[in-house]
Amino acid sequence: MQIVTKTNRFFNAAIFEVEVGTTGRRGGDSGHGGRTYLRLKDQGGSRMRARVAPEGGEVSLTFGGDGELENLIAGLQFALAVLAESKDTGTRDDDLPAIAHRTME
Repeated sequence: MQIVTKTNRFFNAAIFEVEVGTTGRRGGDSGHGGRTYLRLKDQGGSRMRARVAPEGGEVSLTFGGDGELENLIAGLQFALAVLAESKDTGTRDDDLPAIAHRTME
């Protein structure tokens, strides 16, 4: 199942990149429903850590610094806007401004 994603960068004492996309709703659970992708990436100076519980079912993210807080807020707002716009039709490369987009499996 292909997902179109959008990428944007946020600058506030550090550089933070967010990539997000969805196929939109497909009428089912993980076996039959849609797919959604979210990537958070340090592009310079971001203090962040991720932890995935060994048994699964939990992902924890920790950000250090005021600039990281501002970038996280802006990045999550971007991700929310893309997903809200795309939930019924899937992410398209023409519906919201972004610095990049790609199609992935």
